[in-house]
Amino acid sequence: MPGLSPELLLRAYCQGYFPMAEGRETDELFWLDPEQRGVLPLDGFHIPRRLARTVRAERFDVRVDTAFEDVMRACAAPRPGHEDSWINGEILALYCALFEQGYAHCVECWREGELAGGLYGVHIGAAFFGESMFSRRRDASKVALVHLVARLCAGGFKLLDTQFVTPHLSGFGVVEIPRSVYRRRLREAVNSSADFYSLPEPCTGVEALQSITQIS
Repeated sequence: MPGLSPELLLRAYCQGYFPMAEGRETDELFWLDPEQRGVLPLDGFHIPRRLARTVRAERFDVRVDTAFEDVMRACAAPRPGHEDSWINGEILALYCALFEQGYAHCVECWREGELAGGLYGVHIGAAFFGESMFSRRRDASKVALVHLVARLCAGGFKLLDTQFVTPHLSGFGVVEIPRSVYRRRLREAVNSSADFYSLPEPCTGVEALQSITQIS
């Protein structure tokens, strides 16, 4: 995939494609366009009761867009069950460039001054394409996901693309839709507008939960 640039990457997302690397140490990238696409309906987001209590308890200091590269590197780091990663050096550089241009964001969970978990993704129009998440402490990535969904609900987003359905996401209401349906929703979303920064900074857990329940 020679000559891949941030601009080409954005055009690919608008067509339904996203890139991955063969491995953390490889140079080769390939495009994916799954026949069945994972999406998380913003009006059907399910928060387990225990997790809602954790969000309200403010166990983590939740921040937005303060440590994007650190979040990406943590997502790429080896962990049990995921020794390798599809995030290589080129992927890291490309998405950091998108972040600098305002097309990528991260949600971070901090605890005692250390990055405990988080996620990142790409923002085009009213679509958010979730890329990866990580946890170093229990529930950190899940709390980050709740705060992400709260922002998307408050900001008028139309699509949260999770790419695939995973066990980690299945409990939140993720569904699979055919490629043709996904592309119709994608066209509508990328040609609309939304505000990722519609919630106050910092956003409390109670404010995040209220933002979600107003939609669902």
